[in-house]
Amino acid sequence: MGNPVAHIELTTENPEKAKDFYGKLFEWNLEDYPMPEGGTYTMIRPGNGTGGGMMKSPPGVPTAWTPYISVDDAARATEKARSLGATVVKDVTSVPGYGAFSVLADPTGGVFGIWANEAE
Repeated sequence: MGNPVAHIELTTENPEKAKDFYGKLFEWNLEDYPMPEGGTYTMIRPGNGTGGGMMKSPPGVPTAWTPYISVDDAARATEKARSLGATVVKDVTSVPGYGAFSVLADPTGGVFGIWANEAE
């Protein structure tokens, strides 16, 4: 299968409560990292399968899980999605040392992300 889900991310108004709930429910290993712009990003390491992260919702972003689909080139995939009717919620953004992502809404309103690992 091409383009698997690479990462799933929870944005929430209460990351501490979410970490407590999901950590106890699934016994995930949760690791906090400082974000460059401030705040904390919690990596979800389930042991098997797709991992993810949690963070405090940016202003105007509701609590939601967002899947990130793996692609080779985030900019090219974002433009292709736009040409097919997607709305760009967050344009391509670099995560130095890791890769790049964008967040899109499909033509029906379904929100998803695109993730491209940094070339090695």
